[in-house]
Amino acid sequence: MIELNNISKSFGKTQALKNVSMHLSAGKCFGLIGPNACGKTTIIKSILSMVVPSTGNILFDGKNIEGEVSYKNHIGYMPQIGRYPENMSIKQVIDMIRDIRAYQGIEDRELYDAFGIDQFGDKKMRTLSGGTTQKVSATLAFLFDPPVLILDEPTAGLDPISSELLREKIIKERQNGKLILITSHLLSELDDLLTDIIFMQEAEVLFNKSVVALFEETGEERVSKAVSKLLKIKRA
Repeated sequence: MIELNNISKSFGKTQALKNVSMHLSAGKCFGLIGPNACGKTTIIKSILSMVVPSTGNILFDGKNIEGEVSYKNHIGYMPQIGRYPENMSIKQVIDMIRDIRAYQGIEDRELYDAFGIDQFGDKKMRTLSGGTTQKVSATLAFLFDPPVLILDEPTAGLDPISSELLREKIIKERQNGKLILITSHLLSELDDLLTDIIFMQEAEVLFNKSVVALFEETGEERVSKAVSKLLKIKRA
């Protein structure tokens, strides 16, 4: 569904991506992981056309995204830190996004209801805690039933109950055949979510494996332990 072909990107003298290629297919949940400044955010921004690669191309459903905007209607994006108009209420922000998306289908209100948005929907965005802002971002990412979900540190700041609600929703949508791309520093939270792991280091993909293959290769049964063990093997 999404293909990155030999993507490179430089910001001045800093090379953020070096010939990165990957194929992200429907029905899978990919964990995009790695140390800080390894290129994860640049990949996400490139897919969303917020960053233009220096070389290479990105395809969405076989079509080059360069110069295109309509493909983004098929993506639900949850940023690590959501930034919204401070003087607007939660419901006003949601209504604004509705108008922008002009979505004609049936809305997916599962997280909207699970998080109880109606109970505090009149609160101004400037008054919200980080966790509540995350709930708004998660609700908006899923609301328009997109076939692709890009979730950047989705559980950061969420309380344990809300975090579990989101995890259950991610698993459900993966089972419904959606493509999900998640970045996270907390590998322990990725167990049961992921079908594939993409590990980045120094602007390059160090390995791209299915979780099943990763477990078979390392003999581990948890994502965090399997990734750690494989990294030790590669560095040996």
